[in-house]
Amino acid sequence: MLPDFGKHAFFVWTSYGLVVTSFVVLAVWSISAKKRAIQKVARKINLAKRKENRG
Repeated sequence: MLPDFGKHAFFVWTSYGLVVTSFVVLAVWSISAKKRAIQKVARKINLAKRKENRG
């Protein structure tokens, strides 16, 4: 059963929605940043291996 916030119900639910949305956005942003960082490191390792094999 949902709690009754009276006159402030709209503002309470809106702020709750904003907080949840913010957490979801931050989680997605963090995961994508992690993937980009892993790809960047992998690219650097591959470049180093190529240089090593040439010389």
